Amino acid sequence: MAVSFPPLARVDQDFVGTAQAAHYLDRKEGTLRIWACKSRGPISPRSVGGRLAWPVAEIRRLLGV
Repeated sequence: MAVSFPPLARVDQDFVGTAQAAHYLDRKEGTLRIWACKSRGPISPRSVGGRLAWPVAEIRRLLGV
């Protein structure tokens, strides 16, 4: 079953989880985890409670939204 996320323009949170960030960036979750581990991606997440939290403002900036 596919997970549905709201359009990026309607997201009012400062951070989203890896699955949601991957959806918006059209990348696999594993790719984002590699970005986080190797500090090589175009954006960097924060670690919140042992989970990655991706900044929505940076996702928007990267996508030119």
